[in-house]
Amino acid sequence: MMPGDDFQIVSDTVENGVRHITATPSSLVCSKLINFDLVDGRIYNLKYLRGCDGNLQALGALLEGATVEFALERLSGINCNGRGTSCSDQLARVLKEVMAKDSAEPAPAV
Repeated sequence: MMPGDDFQIVSDTVENGVRHITATPSSLVCSKLINFDLVDGRIYNLKYLRGCDGNLQALGALLEGATVEFALERLSGINCNGRGTSCSDQLARVLKEVMAKDSAEPAPAV
């Protein structure tokens, strides 16, 4: 396990075509919870609990409507104070796990 891989997806639900995900980030970062929605591969309503409030609000504003791929390209590997991860990197790791889970699930029968 790499530093920062102790995040956990605690909720992954779909209602009315909106996928809502809640995750607890690594204990190495200051934020305690990440909530966001995915609609057609785009991120909406990104909110963090705790952490650097202004910076995390800005991250949510900047990513509103952005594709998962865009977020992964920009956020993966960002390191906060030598921790090996950051609040934004934690979002990227959660997104990677969600996308990997999607690609591992069999397609519905037609």
